[in-house]
Amino acid sequence: MQKLFDRLLLAAAALALCVVVLGAYVRLSDAGLGCPDWPGCYGHLTVPHSAAAQQVFPDKPLETHKAWKEMVHRYFAGTLGLLILAICVTAWRGRGRLATSPVLPTALLLLVMMQAALGMWTVTLLLKPVIVSLHLLGGMATLALLVWLASSRYLPAASGNARWALLGLAVLVCQILLGGWTSSNYAALVCPDFPACQGAWWPHTDFANAFHLVRELGVNADGSQLSIESLTAIHLAHRLGALVTFLYLGWLGSKLLRVHGLESWAKLLLGLLLAQIGLGISNVVFSLPLLVAVAHNAGAAMLLITLVVINSKLMRQGG
Repeated sequence: MQKLFDRLLLAAAALALCVVVLGAYVRLSDAGLGCPDWPGCYGHLTVPHSAAAQQVFPDKPLETHKAWKEMVHRYFAGTLGLLILAICVTAWRGRGRLATSPVLPTALLLLVMMQAALGMWTVTLLLKPVIVSLHLLGGMATLALLVWLASSRYLPAASGNARWALLGLAVLVCQILLGGWTSSNYAALVCPDFPACQGAWWPHTDFANAFHLVRELGVNADGSQLSIESLTAIHLAHRLGALVTFLYLGWLGSKLLRVHGLESWAKLLLGLLLAQIGLGISNVVFSLPLLVAVAHNAGAAMLLITLVVINSKLMRQGG
């Protein structure tokens, strides 16, 4: 049973990474509302013909290429949910015989159920920024928990300063949230130049309205149009977060190079960090090419995986 459980964990972790990247592709290719309903598409379990779609939603013309992108993401996410259900059932059936307690797999199942609800609300609430950002965070949290469960079985422990690695994980999560808020508010290109923004080092900003969570896409909490100054504040917050993340994780990676058992993971962390910064700058300089933007999201997921593994190894040693 332990072998089955381990294989389920590895398969689910790999699939979770695919789901995160696919989700980014759907969002960045403007296909998040390719299907106006959930969990099907125009009332079907697959993308229907145009005539059948018009009968169900006559005021929402079918864009087949966008609908298929959305449905492929849903198929992958649904398969991941079934794998996580199997992990939870296996953990409970094998309690006392498996090396893992069923508590964390149960929490993981509850998380993926909430993630499904967020996926539904993303569509029904028409890409409300807070829902889209929470959906991204939920996907990353699902990936992190799966990697934690898998790494605790397959990788040896290491000694070091666990508190610094945990802080690094927290810094990265905050930056992922800022990135999700930037993307869900379509603020990625509000600063079309780098390193300056709109030709200035600090352009006009409106932080007071930039981070209201309870509002619709493109508007303030009072229903007025979200200003360019608010979008600029969102973008600059992500840039500043990227600088903090780069400096801290760069220092952490350099520190971990001297920790026995973490040398290769520290090198991976530093390499991914440099690649991620390069992708972020490329998004601005080249006006958000789809493949580069998706790679930027994948880079965040890979950084998350790396830091989760590092934390897992350090915490199991108690260092």
